[in-house]
Amino acid sequence: MASLLTHPIVPITAAALVGRSVIPLPLLALGIVFALLPDVDSIAFRLGIPYGSPFGHRGFSHSLIVAAVSAAVVVPFARALHARPIAVFAFLFLAMASHGVLDACTDAGLGVAFFWPWSGERIFFGFRPIEASPVSARRFLSARGWEVFRSELIWVWTPLLSLALLGYLVRSRFAPCASR
Repeated sequence: MASLLTHPIVPITAAALVGRSVIPLPLLALGIVFALLPDVDSIAFRLGIPYGSPFGHRGFSHSLIVAAVSAAVVVPFARALHARPIAVFAFLFLAMASHGVLDACTDAGLGVAFFWPWSGERIFFGFRPIEASPVSARRFLSARGWEVFRSELIWVWTPLLSLALLGYLVRSRFAPCASR
């Protein structure tokens, strides 16, 4: 899996691309939670649920249907999040679905059950440059964890933060000038 430090970079980038008028801070905060939420399934290890089970790690909680249903559940709260319902759904779906996408780009594990419950097949992408993160904090805070984070910096952080900066610059260049 990609590390818990890296999953939030997707909703942060998306919010930077479209701006606070579309993704206000309360929605961004929830998007970060949604980006991390699929890994709640790591509790399956402690419960003795096999990794390859639909309820194991990278199983149902990483599926696109769970991302869609989870995002849809929040749509009625769009006003409280200071956002339009379509923005709430699209942003939260993207945030949660991106978790599986990043995990499918890692170099270890069994793949991601994107199409659960229709298919239990675990999928990896053909391009898998991200080193899989250790599950434990102790192992992540080791030389191995640094190797993982370095691969995430190269393959995830650098391109996404560059995209976020570009979006910010384009928005600021074309924003209506308040002094006119």
